[in-house]
Amino acid sequence: MSTSLQNISVKYTDLLSEIETGQVKIPQFQRKFVWSIKDSAKLLDSIIKGYPIGTFIYWRTNERLRSVRNLGNIVLPEPKHGEFVNYVLDGQQRLTSLYAALKGVQIGEEGGKTSDYSEIYINLWADEEEDIVTTEIEKCGTEKIIKLTDLMKGGYAIFKNYPEELHEKLDHYKNVLSGYTFSVINLKNAQIDVATEVFTRLNVGGKSLSLFEIMVAKTYHIFEKKNDLENKEEIFDLSVKYEELSAELSASHYDTIPSATILQVISILLEKDCTRKTILKLEKMAFINIWDEAVNCIKSSIDFFRSYGIVVGRILPYNALLVPFSYFYYKHKNNPSGIMKKRLEDFFWRTSLGFRYSSGVEGKLVQDIAKIDKIIADELPKYEWAVAVNKDFVRANGWFSTGKSFNKAILCLYAKQKPKSFDNNLDVIIDNSWLKIATSKNYHHFFPKSWLAKNKPDVEYFNVNHIVNITIVDGYLNKNVIKAKSPAIYMKSFDSKNEELEETMKTHFIDINNDGIWDNDYHTFYENRLERITAALNTFIIPQDTSNVELEIYEDLEESILES
Repeated sequence: MSTSLQNISVKYTDLLSEIETGQVKIPQFQRKFVWSIKDSAKLLDSIIKGYPIGTFIYWRTNERLRSVRNLGNIVLPEPKHGEFVNYVLDGQQRLTSLYAALKGVQIGEEGGKTSDYSEIYINLWADEEEDIVTTEIEKCGTEKIIKLTDLMKGGYAIFKNYPEELHEKLDHYKNVLSGYTFSVINLKNAQIDVATEVFTRLNVGGKSLSLFEIMVAKTYHIFEKKNDLENKEEIFDLSVKYEELSAELSASHYDTIPSATILQVISILLEKDCTRKTILKLEKMAFINIWDEAVNCIKSSIDFFRSYGIVVGRILPYNALLVPFSYFYYKHKNNPSGIMKKRLEDFFWRTSLGFRYSSGVEGKLVQDIAKIDKIIADELPKYEWAVAVNKDFVRANGWFSTGKSFNKAILCLYAKQKPKSFDNNLDVIIDNSWLKIATSKNYHHFFPKSWLAKNKPDVEYFNVNHIVNITIVDGYLNKNVIKAKSPAIYMKSFDSKNEELEETMKTHFIDINNDGIWDNDYHTFYENRLERITAALNTFIIPQDTSNVELEIYEDLEESILES
C-alpha cells in the first residue's frame, strides 16, 4: 500500500484517553520535553480563548518503536500486540503539556528541579486581555482561582466552594477545554525511513536522524512474559545494547567502534548486504535474534586483531574491517591457522594499504564477503585492486595524519613490532586515549621537526612530517627528555641507561649503528628505515598478477595524495 495522509479531528478528552491507553506514543528519537510550566499554561490559555494551536502529525503503524514509556510520575501503558499506534512526529511539546496539565504530572528537569503541573490555575476574574490560565497566583485570593485539575473534575463537590455567580463560568471553561477539537494528520502506510524523514523536515534546524537512531526505534521490543512468576519484563533496546558492548570493548581498547559499523555487521550476517536501504528493511526479530551471535563475532575479530599486535581500535585502518572479519567468524567458528591465516592477513593488508574503504564502502564490503568465502573454502581470492608496496609507494602516501588509513596501517605495523621504550627496553604502553591526534606526545618525530627546520632546511617538510619519521614512544620521554634535541644527543643519554638499546631500536625498524643516528644524517635514516618498513609490509602480501588493475591503483593513489 502507498503512503497516505488522513486529516481527522480529535477532542481533548479523546486525545488524552488515547495517550492513557497506549494508542498515542512519543518515539524516543524525539527531543526531550523542554517546555516550562509557564509555556504549558500559555498553551492552555490559547485553548480556553479559542485560538488555534497548530496541527499534530502522527505516524500510524503497527510497528513497535522505542518510545517514551513514562511521563513524569505517570506510567504510560504499552499497546496490545498487533494494535496500531500513533507515534507523534510533530506536536510532542504541546501534547505533553496538555497531558501533564490535566493529570497534574510532576516532571523532573535538568539540575534536579521538578515542575508540578498540578499547580496550573484558572483565574476566574481575568478578562480576555489577561492570562486566564496562569501559574502566578500570589496576588489572587482562593475564591478567584481554581486548579485546572479540579476544574476538569468538575461537579458540585468542587464548584460549591465558589460563589454561585461563577458556576456558569466554571462550566463554560470546563466545556471549552473538554470540547476543544484538535487537528490531526495521520501518516499511514509509511515505512520507518519515510516517517523519520518527515520528522526531520518538520523539525527544521535540528539535525537529521542517524541510521542508528532509526534502528534503535525500529528494533525496540518488549518480550511477553513466559509465566506469571516473571516479575521483570525482558526488553531489547539497541541503544542500551550498544552502550553495553562499548563498555565491554573498552577493556580491550576497542570502544571506538561506531554504531554504524555494528549495523553493517548485522546486515551482512543476515543479508550479505549493508546498504542503508537493506538495513532499514531488516526484520526486527531477525535483528534481535542474531544480536548475541553478531557481538561474539565482533569480539572474536577484535581478539584476532589484538593477538596480531593491533592492541587498540584507534589505529585500525578502517572500522569497516570489522565487517568482513566478523563475517569470517560467523562462518568459521575457529581461529584461522596455517595458509588460511596467511590469506586472511593478506586480505587485511591489501585492504588497509590499498585505500579499499576510502569510498563506496557498502558495495565493496559485499564484494569482500565473497573473498572471505573463498578464504574459508581454502582458496586464494582474486583481488580487483593492486597493492604494489615499494619505497615509492610508501614515500608518496606517508604524509603523517592519524586520520589516514594508510598511516594507520603503518602504525599497525609499528604496534605489531611491540615497540620498546628507548630508556629501559620495556614495552611501550599503547592506549586509545593518547592516539587520537597527530600532535600527541606519544607520536614522536625521531628527528624533531623544529630541529630539522633549523639544522636541515633543505629537507622538504613533506619528508619531515612523514610516517617514516614517526615512532611510538612513552609520552613522558617525548615531552620531558627528548623535546627538540637532535637524535645524536638524546640517543646518547639513552645509550648510557639502556644496555639493550640496539635491540630496543630494532623494534622501531631502526639500526642504531647504521642509520646515521650519531651523525644526525636524516637522509640515511629516512632511506634505511623506509626500506625496512617496505620489506616488512611485503612479508604479509601474497603476490598476485594485478597488471590488469594497475591503472586503478594509481588513480586511488593520486586521490589519496590529493586528500592528504
